[in-house]
Amino acid sequence: MISWIQRYFQRHFRIIFGVLLAVTIISFIFTIGSTPGIGRADRREMTRDYFGHNLASREEVQRMIEDAHLSSYLQYGSDIGADQVQNLAFQRAAALHFADEMHIPIPNTAEVTDYIKGLPIFGGADGHFDVSRYDKFRNGLKSNGFLSEAEIARVLAEDARTAKIFQLLTGPGYVLSGEVRNVIVKADTSWTISTATVDYGAYDPGISPTNEEISKFFSGNSFRYTVPPRISADYVDFPAAAFALQNPPTDAEVREYYDAHPERFPKATSAKVPAVKPDPAADFKAVEPQVRAALQFEKTKRHAVTAASDFAYALYEGKVTRGTALDSFLAAHKAKPASLAPFTRDSGPAEFGGSRDIANAAFALNADRFYSEGIPSPNGAVVLIWRESLPAHEPRLADVRDKVRADVIDDMKRKRFIEFGRTLKAATERRVKAGESFEKAAEEAGGAVKLAVKAYPPFTYRDQPRDIDQAVVGALDRLDKGGVSDMAITADKGFLVYAADKNLPPLTESNARFVQVRAQLAISFARGESFAVLEELVDRELKRTDPSLKKELP
Repeated sequence: MISWIQRYFQRHFRIIFGVLLAVTIISFIFTIGSTPGIGRADRREMTRDYFGHNLASREEVQRMIEDAHLSSYLQYGSDIGADQVQNLAFQRAAALHFADEMHIPIPNTAEVTDYIKGLPIFGGADGHFDVSRYDKFRNGLKSNGFLSEAEIARVLAEDARTAKIFQLLTGPGYVLSGEVRNVIVKADTSWTISTATVDYGAYDPGISPTNEEISKFFSGNSFRYTVPPRISADYVDFPAAAFALQNPPTDAEVREYYDAHPERFPKATSAKVPAVKPDPAADFKAVEPQVRAALQFEKTKRHAVTAASDFAYALYEGKVTRGTALDSFLAAHKAKPASLAPFTRDSGPAEFGGSRDIANAAFALNADRFYSEGIPSPNGAVVLIWRESLPAHEPRLADVRDKVRADVIDDMKRKRFIEFGRTLKAATERRVKAGESFEKAAEEAGGAVKLAVKAYPPFTYRDQPRDIDQAVVGALDRLDKGGVSDMAITADKGFLVYAADKNLPPLTESNARFVQVRAQLAISFARGESFAVLEELVDRELKRTDPSLKKELP
C-alpha cells in the first residue's frame, strides 16, 4: 500500500512547491530585530522557537511548508493557497506537540496503511477505497520528482498520528438532514449538457470611442494611470568576466556540480534516434563543457560579489559623503558609474532584467544612505548609488492617451459582451422551447458571432470531464432540465450552458449514500472543535515567543 508512494510520490510536487513556496515563506518567517549591515558588519543569528521549530530559519520554514503542502494534497486531492498552507503548517506542529504531551505512539505500518485507505482522494462513488482511483493517481506521479521516500513516509506517519489527536478532540458533530441533501444533490446529480462558447478575443462589436468618451473615462479613472514611485540611480559594475580564476574547477568539482543541478543541463535528443537505456556517464560527458562553463561563471560571480562588497565597505569605512568626496573616491578607485533609467519597485531596472533584488536594494536608499552593499546581478555584481527618489504622480491625458483609449475600448467591449450574452440567452431559450436543437438555436441566435458548440456525456460534480471549464460547472447550480443558463463570462470566453438532462440522486434518509454523507459531515463539523483547540495552542505559542511582547533587557 505504501510502496507506490515511496516510488512515485517523490516525483510529483516540484511545480506545486515552486509556485507557492516563495510567497508562503515570506509571510511565514518571523525575525527578531535584525539590523542591516554594510560589508563586513557583524550580524546576529536569530532564533524563534515554535514547538521545536526555529521560525527564523529559512530551512526550517521551508520544511514545514513542504510538509503542509504534501499533507494538504493527500487530504484534499488538490493544492491550497499560501495562507492556508501557513495555517496548516502551524496546526500540524501544534498537533504533533500535543501528541507528544498525550504520549500518542508513532503509528505502525498497518495503521498507516489503514490511514491511506481512508484518504478521500482515493474514495470511489460509494465513499470506500477505490483501486482504480488509486491506480490513476499513482500513474500520474511517474513522470515528475521532488520528495524522498523517507520524507513521504514521515509525513504520512505524522498525519496518521495527528488524526488520532483529532479523534480525541472532536465534538458531537450535529448535522441537519437538509445539509446532507444539499451535499448529495451538489455532488451526485447527473448532468448531460451542451455548451456554446464565444471567444471574447474574437468578438468585435466595432468600437471607436470619441475624444469626449476618452476624456470622460480618464477623468473618472485617473487613479488607474498613476505612475508609482521610482528611483533614479547610478551603478558601479563588477562583471564576473573581469575576475579570472586562479584555481579552475577540477573534474571532480564539475561532476559534483552536475550531479547537484542535472535539470540545468538536459541531454539533447533527436526524434530520429530511438530511446535507449539511460547512461548517466554518457549524459554527463555530452554536457561537460556547459557544466564547466557554468561552474566557472558561478565562481567568478562570487569573486565579483566580494569585490563589490569590499567597494561598498570602503565607502562606509572612509565615511565618504555625496558630492566632491564621492567623485574623488570613484576616481581613486577608477570606477566609472553608469546611469539606470528610472524604475519602480515592481518592474526593477530594465538594464538588469527587472531584478527584484536590485530594485529592493535601490528603494532602501535615500539622501543619507546613498549607496548599497554589493548586490548580485545577472552578469556579476553591482553597487548602487542613489541620485533621486521620484514620487508617485498622475500623468496628463496626452502622456497616456493610447493606453486610456485601449482601456475605453475594452470597457465598452466588455459591457457590450455582457449585453450580447443576455440577448443570446433569451433568443436561444426561445428557439429551444420551440423545438429546435440547442446547437441550431445557439448558432441562429448568435448571428454573425461565431459560436463553438460542444456536447458532454453524462457526469457528476464528483466526476467531472477533465476539459470542462469551471465557469460551466458553476452555472449548473441554477439550471433545471431543459434550461439555458445566463452567459458565464471568464477573462477570455463566454459560456452558454444547456441542461439536456438532469437526474437527481436518491435523497431518502435510509439510503446508504445519505447515511454515509451524514457521517462524513458529522466528522467534519465535529473536527471544528479540535481546530479551535489547535488554534488556541498556535496563538499561545506564537505569543510566548513574540519578541515585541518581551521587555528590553537593561
